[in-house]
Amino acid sequence: MAGQTRRRGAALEEAILQAAVEELAEAGFAGLTMDRVAVRAGTNKNAIYRRWPNRLALGLAAYKQLAKAAPLPDTGELRGDALELLRQANRHWSSPLGAVLRELLAAAGGATEFLAQLQDQSGDAAAAPWLTVLGRAVARGEATPEALHPRVATVAVVLLRNEFMARGVPTAPDDVLVEIVDEVYLPLVRGRAPRGS
Repeated sequence: MAGQTRRRGAALEEAILQAAVEELAEAGFAGLTMDRVAVRAGTNKNAIYRRWPNRLALGLAAYKQLAKAAPLPDTGELRGDALELLRQANRHWSSPLGAVLRELLAAAGGATEFLAQLQDQSGDAAAAPWLTVLGRAVARGEATPEALHPRVATVAVVLLRNEFMARGVPTAPDDVLVEIVDEVYLPLVRGRAPRGS
């Protein structure tokens, strides 16, 4: 370490986070330890604990770095776009990275502050592609502007998440995705009427 400049502030935080991302990708949340992250980042555990109070908080921050947005589908119709968004989510949650997400959710349990941090990733950020797809459908006349509501827009992905979390499935069959879109999502979106009508 002789001659090496000591990192501080943002540079140190970035090194710690990158080390946590690499550990999470290699070993999952179960294998993520503050000791291993400290060694990989070339720092000490105190530097980590000053930024992330525990392993779960560090794991959530690392997961956010790992999760990349998939390209937005544009099939030319709402049904096709909604199915492709669900298929992307299904592939993600069925992947090794999805397994990390499920581990983090299980570790968070009912810890609302950690779930809120994860919601930063999966709340507004998750609603954006659905609102974009729905906005296109409104522009094409497939839905009314009243359908452009975050809860309406994301109901399909919430139902898919329920398949993983409540039922514990490793992946959802495609017929479940089709059922969610055809039996719940499209009727809901197309049935939204202006308030007061």
